[in-house]
Amino acid sequence: QVQLVESGGGLVQPGGSLRLSCAASGIIFSVRPMAWYRQAPGKQRELVAVITSGDYMYYTDSVKGRFTISRDNTKNTMWLQMDSLKPEDTAVYYCNAGDWYGGYRPGESWGQGTQVTVSS
Repeated sequence: QVQLVESGGGLVQPGGSLRLSCAASGIIFSVRPMAWYRQAPGKQRELVAVITSGDYMYYTDSVKGRFTISRDNTKNTMWLQMDSLKPEDTAVYYCNAGDWYGGYRPGESWGQGTQVTVSS
């Protein structure tokens, strides 16, 4: 049974930083591409960043240069370092364990998410 547990969200002022964590179990973490998604109120869930088993990284345009995705296969953990945060980054952030078929394909399991609020 896949379990994904996100943590690290909170309230931060514009320009601030947060580091999100995703602890995974029930999967062979080292071989799975992993991703962060986010969902803002009234909007669809969107892909934020991907890191493959070979450490290829993808970022959606709106976060390039501000967010950094990373993973530690010995700890079955993934992180999202978020710097220079903007109010439009406000959302619930979710991690996902997917597959790669010429691009990222999300898996079916989702964690409970962690709320990020950027506001002064």
